[in-house]
Amino acid sequence: MSSTSAILMNDTLHVLDNRRSLRGYDSRPISKAHKEQILHGMFRAPTAGNMMHYSVIEVADQKKKDKLVTTCDNQPFIAKAPLVLLFLADLQRWYNFFEYSGVPDVCRERGLDYVTPRESDLLLASCDALVAAQNAVIAAESIGIGSCYIGDVMENIETHREMFDLPRWVFPIALLCFGYPLREDRDDREKTPRFPPHFVYFKDKYSSVDNKDFETMLMSHYGQPNSFFDGAQNIGQGIYLRKTGSAFSAEMRRSVKVALKGWSD
Repeated sequence: MSSTSAILMNDTLHVLDNRRSLRGYDSRPISKAHKEQILHGMFRAPTAGNMMHYSVIEVADQKKKDKLVTTCDNQPFIAKAPLVLLFLADLQRWYNFFEYSGVPDVCRERGLDYVTPRESDLLLASCDALVAAQNAVIAAESIGIGSCYIGDVMENIETHREMFDLPRWVFPIALLCFGYPLREDRDDREKTPRFPPHFVYFKDKYSSVDNKDFETMLMSHYGQPNSFFDGAQNIGQGIYLRKTGSAFSAEMRRSVKVALKGWSD
């Protein structure tokens, strides 16, 4: 696969190549014209069967932004973001429409089971919501507006359901913060590294990473273990203790398990 330097860049590829998460924002609000461009890009996202199994809530209430700081693992920049969008996997809208359209009745008449949303529907709706979210991210980046994903909104499901009046078949899959950067030129910031492509891009079948290649893969991504890894003996231990085995990951698992009950009953 070609290196970035060998790729002939157009404007779109340049935006993709230089996009970084932004957690510090200028205090000025997003202009009406720019917000409309972001939303237009979002709504043009691909969607399964053109059914748009997602909804989006703009979190404009400052008290709610402040609360999200706490419920999303103490990330203060959420409260300062000029534009905050909550992306929801949403089957509720369609099932309300199915009820309105008499679908349960026609199913009974034809001897068919009236199937309510299941786990597979949640996964499909989550894909729809995340594709729309990424379209919004790239649209924003193209007009000089930075963004940051907050996956922690999947935690504390009871609190978030109450905050946003979320019905049974709606799940908060991602929160996105947007804002103008504190300084115009961000191109001098170092790019976040990624795994070398051959570790994640395969042809025709999946390929596991050989034990002897883990060090090469991870060193290119993280470098030498340091204080970030909480005194772990190696990168694998550090990542597990700080991320996968952390308290916030445990809360996310609990929260998602609670939410899934509504999609499997």
